[in-house]
Order: sequence, then C-alpha cells, then structure tokens
Amino acid sequence: MFHRLAALAFALTLGMPALLLAATPVNVNQADATTIAKSLDGIGQSRAEAIVAWRDAHGPFKKADDLHHVKGIGKATIERNRSAILLADSTPEAVARPHAPTKTAHKSSKTAAEQ
Repeated sequence: MFHRLAALAFALTLGMPALLLAATPVNVNQADATTIAKSLDGIGQSRAEAIVAWRDAHGPFKKADDLHHVKGIGKATIERNRSAILLADSTPEAVARPHAPTKTAHKSSKTAAEQ
C-alpha cells in the first residue's frame, strides 16, 4: 500500500511543473511583452519583446503559425501554446471553432392565391 502511495505522490510531483507552466490565453496582437512572457510557455521576456517588435514592424499576426517569423520561435513552441494564442479579443474556444453561419431572413414569395 505504501509503495502505491509513494508512486502516486512521485507521479503527481512530476506532473506539477506541467500544470504550473500551462499557457494562459493572450492576444499576441495587442498584449505587451511582459504579458506575453507571463502567458506563453517557453516564451521569456526577450522573445516576447521580439514578438512585439515583429508585430510593430509587420502588422498583426493573421494566424498562430505566423509567430515562426519571430527569431527563436519554432513549430514546437507554437504547438505547445496554440490553444492560448489569441489573435483577437475572444476566448480560445471561439478562435478554435469557426462561427456558425448566420441565418438571414428572406422574404417569402407570394403564393399564386395571394397574387
């Protein structure tokens, strides 16, 4: 019994850093460097400053994959943070799934009896 509890405690200890390093949603097109650094996993202050500098020089990021243009940010970093990278002020869920098409009201044509 003790060995099972020790193994469980060890597994939880290994898993804790991952929970502490989980990315927090952040709008990379509006946030300052400090906020980006605090929000994204594997992005420190200097890389966050590079994100802001690239954005200032080239305009807003159109998709999360555009972050690869910033020196030092590769595919693995983008994938690790993909769910937290926002491009507009919205929730990650809204960015991840496209909006349903809106229904528009159409005027119905008159039936032959109404004409």
